[in-house]
Amino acid sequence: MQTISVLIGLVCAALLIPGLIPLLGWTLWATLFGALIGIIFGSFPKRKIGLTINMAVALIAALRLFLGGGVI
Repeated sequence: MQTISVLIGLVCAALLIPGLIPLLGWTLWATLFGALIGIIFGSFPKRKIGLTINMAVALIAALRLFLGGGVI
């Protein structure tokens, strides 16, 4: 479960980078959804590195969506 969470976090982090560009904010919705799935998988193992990665990605994606109005 830890490996799955870390892989999901890294994929979502890679999707987060283009989502920060204006007019590509729609990718942040997929990033946020994927990070939430990663948070679920990362909450069960003893080591919490996957949870930490996914929480950081979800926080940045949610902040960017909030500042952009949720669409752009």
